[in-house]
Amino acid sequence: MNDNLYNLVFERSILSSIIFEPTQFDDLSNTIKHDDFYLPAHQDIYKTMVLLFQKDQPIDEEFIKKELIKAKKFDESVMLEILSANPISNTKAYVDEIKDKSLKRHLLTLTTEIKRVTVEEQLPAADVIDIVERKLYDITQENQTSDFKDSTKMTFETLEYIKEMKARGNNVLVGVDTGFKELNKMTTGFGKGDLVIVAARPAMGKTSFILNTVNNLIVQGKGVAFFSLEMPAEQLMLRLLSIQTSIPLQKLRVGDMDDGQWSQLTHAIGKMNDAKLYVDDAGSININQLRSKLRKLKNQHPEIEIAVIDYLQIMSGIGTQDRHLQVSDISRGLKMLARELSMPIVALSQLNRGLESRNDKRPMLSDIRESGSIEQDADIILFVYRDDVYLYKEEKEREKAAKATGKEYASTYQERDEEEAEIIIGKQRNGPTGHVKLLFQKKLTRFVESSPRGVETVYENVDTRSANMGFNDSMAMPTL
Repeated sequence: MNDNLYNLVFERSILSSIIFEPTQFDDLSNTIKHDDFYLPAHQDIYKTMVLLFQKDQPIDEEFIKKELIKAKKFDESVMLEILSANPISNTKAYVDEIKDKSLKRHLLTLTTEIKRVTVEEQLPAADVIDIVERKLYDITQENQTSDFKDSTKMTFETLEYIKEMKARGNNVLVGVDTGFKELNKMTTGFGKGDLVIVAARPAMGKTSFILNTVNNLIVQGKGVAFFSLEMPAEQLMLRLLSIQTSIPLQKLRVGDMDDGQWSQLTHAIGKMNDAKLYVDDAGSININQLRSKLRKLKNQHPEIEIAVIDYLQIMSGIGTQDRHLQVSDISRGLKMLARELSMPIVALSQLNRGLESRNDKRPMLSDIRESGSIEQDADIILFVYRDDVYLYKEEKEREKAAKATGKEYASTYQERDEEEAEIIIGKQRNGPTGHVKLLFQKKLTRFVESSPRGVETVYENVDTRSANMGFNDSMAMPTL
């Protein structure tokens, strides 16, 4: 291989410096990976150093030799070359150099991969672009990992996780904050790599619900990506401003505000100017385009912690296959993308109208449109339900029927500014299902916390509740 793609002298110097100054390994281990070394023997030595560090054992010549002999990978000549290399003071410059050469090797491998999928496998251009973008993202994020993780690594990471949880004390929030205390208690937040489905019939407020979460995050300075396939970005901003200022949405739309409200609005807009909110309102997008856009955005803005898609059924399919198969590809693609980017993706979803023929109109999993694949891929499924929507609809139907027969109708229904709402946890892969009671403020299109007593929990996966406690994909728990 070309000398420009590796430097054995630098590799030996780095390994020598670690042996003579083991205290620097903690910092180096966060920067350099074993496959950044070109020589396989150097890779083995570095992996052994990682193992010793995890075991809290000395990273010195004797312990390294002992582990390598046990693994039948000890090369005395290579070890002598490392020990005879001069330790270096400016380790960072050497690390940067071998990282640069490692990146070039990965890119060279990628060119071979492009040729294989393009010429030999004759994949469609869209698939080739998706493969290339995914590989490039992995390379730039230094996400190269081995196919398997051994027990030593997994137990070490699990122990570190348990220590972190102990340090948190009584803080139940592990994933991304939902914006609602009781929902956080039941879900511990939206976890990294989770596909979260928020489903409801029209007018129930699923967009309003997720905008409450979005607003809570951007107020905390967190980054949010929002794919609005149904609503222009300006309308989303109006809703967020209404949530923040408590100015009724209709007043914002027509500019009918007093001086105090104008002052509130000006202050809120000033804060929103600094918000880390990125909205794509192109209106039509397929899974490949969404993957490409989100990867690029995440690469440019690593602070993004969550992506929202409003809503799933509007996404375009690829090819001419049956719509159910297209939706299956979309939901699976979103789940894999969430894992790849190590962040939750929230997709809003419509429900079948069939539920409205039932006496109890609270949604069930089977009510999700094209529900099979969505139900399977989702880690959490939340339903937004407001009984007042149906009460109002039934009242209007009675009034209409009375007028049609010439009868007078005296309505007993009173429309309220605040209505009771339920967030129904229909599925939680690693936690309980149940109901969280909220209040919906209609004029502000805002959900707020109800009484703490308004929480009903129905435990189905009792033995796996602790699994949904923020494990990343390297510590994934079994799917139930």
